[in-house]
Amino acid sequence: MSSKAYRVLIADDHAVVRRGIRHLLETQPGIEVPWEASNGVEALQCIKKEKPDLLVLDLTMPEMNGLEVVRSVRDLSPETDILVLSMHFSEELAREVLTCGALAYVLKSDADTDLLVAVDHVRHHQPYFTSQLAMSMSQNFLHGSSPAEECLIPGAPLTPREVEVVQLLADGRSNKEVANELGVSTRTVESHRNHIMRKMNFSSFSDLVRFAVRNHLVEA
Repeated sequence: MSSKAYRVLIADDHAVVRRGIRHLLETQPGIEVPWEASNGVEALQCIKKEKPDLLVLDLTMPEMNGLEVVRSVRDLSPETDILVLSMHFSEELAREVLTCGALAYVLKSDADTDLLVAVDHVRHHQPYFTSQLAMSMSQNFLHGSSPAEECLIPGAPLTPREVEVVQLLADGRSNKEVANELGVSTRTVESHRNHIMRKMNFSSFSDLVRFAVRNHLVEA
């Protein structure tokens, strides 16, 4: 019995770009591209009706810009993953779209080498940055702000469940209290906590608390 196809919507205002992306994706087993959209409004109409598994989104389109589309998708179809495909090499923009709910950011100039890798990451609910942007962001992180000052670590934003864990721990709850609140085992909470500490490069629990306060996850 075959597994369910991974259904993709491509939103880009250039037909030749859509055709190229479609051709590339449809060479992969298990991926279908039933829909295309030439602007943000068309994309949202399709998402509301069809609930695709993945939206491959250009940020600069007519009718509605890409950031507005990303924010709207999170409300219309939370289960739809978003991969941004952009011509803009910008750390700030990449961070912004991830904060809004996208899971991957790929430069169009890198699409031939990075797009399929990015789609594979997103299918497994893993974030992905185009290679040269990931390197730039990593360098800036290593030589720039401290971990507690960053809302996102390159390539590894917190999942919604990890945010819940951070909020509860920073609010002074014990591992057992967090487990009871979330309906999971204490061992699961400990696993989440350890993973968050590694992912965010926190060296102490106070780093976690400062991060939560700075990003308004808890009250100071």
